[in-house]
Formats: sequence, C-alpha cells, structure tokens
Amino acid sequence: MDLGIKGRIALISGADSGMGKETARLLLEAGVRVALTDKPDGTLDQAMEELLPLGDVIAIAGDVTRPDEVRNIWTMVRERLGDPDIYINAAGVTGATGDFLKIDDKGWQDTLDIDLMGAVRMCREAIPAMRTKGWGRIVLFASEDAVQPYVDELPYCAAKAGILSLAKGLSKAYGPDNVLVNTVSPAFIATPMTDAMMEKRAKEKGVGFDEAIASFLDEERPGMVLKRRGRPEEVAAAVAFLVSERASFINGAGLRIDSGSVFTIAG
Repeated sequence: MDLGIKGRIALISGADSGMGKETARLLLEAGVRVALTDKPDGTLDQAMEELLPLGDVIAIAGDVTRPDEVRNIWTMVRERLGDPDIYINAAGVTGATGDFLKIDDKGWQDTLDIDLMGAVRMCREAIPAMRTKGWGRIVLFASEDAVQPYVDELPYCAAKAGILSLAKGLSKAYGPDNVLVNTVSPAFIATPMTDAMMEKRAKEKGVGFDEAIASFLDEERPGMVLKRRGRPEEVAAAVAFLVSERASFINGAGLRIDSGSVFTIAG
C-alpha cells in the first residue's frame, strides 16, 4: 500500500532500538527521509548503520530531558534534512517502580521528565513549521498503563495518561492547521525494556526467560489473549499508517496495540 509520504521528512525519538527503530525502517521503505535520535550510548550508531542501506537517514544524539539538547536536535535535523513533516515520540523509560509509598519525589520527577515532558519539549519544536507548511503528523507513544494503571508502575502510568491528554489537546489546537496528532498504546512488546523486565523476573523466580514471560502473561496481563509479547514491527506498522496520507481523517485518536490487554471499552 502506498502511504503517500514519499519525500517527507521524519524525526523519531527513542529510535535506537525496538519500536522506534522498526518504525524508522518502515518509513525509509516508504521513501521518507528519516532522522533518528536517542541518547549517545552506542546503540544509536548501530541503528544508523543497520538502516543506512534503506534510504536517506541520519542520527543525532540527544537527551529529551535537556532543553538545550532538544533545541540542538531540531537545529541539526533542519540543517541536514529540513523541517520535519512527521514527528514520532517513542522515547521513554519504565522509570521509578515499586510501592507507591516508597517512591520519592525524584523518582516521580525523573519518570515524568522523560516520559511526559520529553514529548512536550519535542512537540514544541515540531509544531510551528508544520503549521506553516499546512501539513504535519505527530504520533506519541502512550501505553496500556495510561488507562489500566498497575500499582507498581504508577509514575509511568501517570506519565502515559498525561501523553493521552497532551495528544488530545494538541489535536484540537492544531488540527485546523492540518497538523494531526494521535497516539499508539502498545502492551508488552519484545523490546530491550521488556527484556530487562523479564530477565529480572526470571532471576527473582529462579526460572528461565521464556517461563518468566509465560508466568507474567498469566499473572499480570490476563487480558492479552494471544499469550505472547508483541513484535516491534507490529507497532511500527500502526505508526506508519497514522503518519500517512491514508490516515488523513484520523486526529486525536488512540490506537491500542495490546493483544486485548485493556479490559474496558472506554479510554
């Protein structure tokens, strides 16, 4: 299917691995010029090398919690590719976890700074040029946790609920300029983040990695009726659709990619 975005420019945060990297792959295959950004920890360069044969792609290291680095990311993209037509916010961390009464202010603030304020800072840079062009697509990564919070991940849940509200508000404010803002809410996707979670669970329970996944699905995510982790490319396909011309009448929507994990029909 032709996505109708050949020649567009996209910036993807959290693009060094997992869902962000796979989204970059699909957009490159669709003829989009892509800028990757993530923290400078080595994996960004690896992603760049892997994706380079697919098309016009650059990588710019930066930290979305630092306003000066956010500005630098956008300045470098504009100088090397032009103003992005598409922004995809996949940067995020699980953040502070555990008993609510034992998570201190710093734990909350650090989680919110990355998972919510990072998106705020990046969108603030993205939107002006999109409005001027009269064409823009923004997809923010939320989570099943935004509408179905888990008691040991409350900072993350609150941040992702904030993402849903942010996206809805932006869609109302800038939809009239043809800047469309939507969210995706993945659940338990096979990424480095959930790998680490399952390695920790396997060690705590004294079981193998696959058994840790199976027990987690049974005990913690009974709504995931497919009984497996999602694949990054399954999320990437949804994101690529939302930023395409095929989704030109979708604005302020939230798409769950969660194997049925969320029990409610609301939200």
